[in-house]
Amino acid sequence: MLSSPFIQKLPFSLFFFTKNPSYFWPLMGANISGGGSIDGDETGPPLRPRLDDIPESCAALILARLNPPEICNLARLNRSFRSASLADFIWESKLPSNYKLIVEKVFVEEDRDLMNLKKKDVYARLTKPIPFDGGTKEIWLDKNTGGVCLSMSSKALTITGIDDRRYWNHISTEESRYRTVAYLQQTWWFEVDGELEFQFPAGTYSLFFRLHLGKSSKRLGRRVCNTEHVHGWDIKPVQFQLTTSDGQQVVSRCYLDNPGSWVLYHVGDFNVENSNALTNIKFSLTQIDCTHTKGGLCVDAAFIYPSSVRKEVKLCS
Repeated sequence: MLSSPFIQKLPFSLFFFTKNPSYFWPLMGANISGGGSIDGDETGPPLRPRLDDIPESCAALILARLNPPEICNLARLNRSFRSASLADFIWESKLPSNYKLIVEKVFVEEDRDLMNLKKKDVYARLTKPIPFDGGTKEIWLDKNTGGVCLSMSSKALTITGIDDRRYWNHISTEESRYRTVAYLQQTWWFEVDGELEFQFPAGTYSLFFRLHLGKSSKRLGRRVCNTEHVHGWDIKPVQFQLTTSDGQQVVSRCYLDNPGSWVLYHVGDFNVENSNALTNIKFSLTQIDCTHTKGGLCVDAAFIYPSSVRKEVKLCS
């Protein structure tokens, strides 16, 4: 028996079916055609079908209309929903159109047997970050939508002066998925450039830089942030720029703030119409006004997310 709180959390479509089981009567033929009665009274009204009586094929049609977390939750309802949740056609519809290309591009030869697994297992594997290009980039699917997400570490970006230890250093930190960030102590000319070529599924995507003012560390088990070198970012704004190979261009400016916190700064959005073509993206972060120095900044990575999950991503930054 389903508890009331559980029923209240059901997706509307399934809630409707549980409250209106007659919707399934034509599909459940044999399951209810024998009739029945309450308390053994053969002359009484026929028993109403229960959620357990829904055929597996009908359960699969319901699940196909839900998002992946809802599918996994409903798979716990009963045997029909659990079996239906394993159907390949359900999970293939949640995978991006280019998921086979992703597997071929980022998995090493011995891991490409992934394509022989059930589509649910393929989906689950692709929602975990997969490193490529020597571990300087990662790709994964958003677990709620199946949208393609990518990130590029600071080592995959071109940073002016990065090899001059008077200005820049790579420092280790547990606060980065790459376990290292580029730390700017001080410079006159600040410029970070990135470039990526990838075959994106059709849709709109948002690009971000993940930045942090100050240098964080652990002291006696507690997080502390040294802002000694933070300066110059309140004098002039930084400029973000994004261009694509099909002529899209975005330019924006903002001041860097919130010392001690990691912030995802939105560079801009770009649209992909042809999922069969490679899209080349160039982006940058600059502050090249040489009238003053600036410093105390950690550059972690650049991130690309489907714009549909942008609000969720910014809340988690």
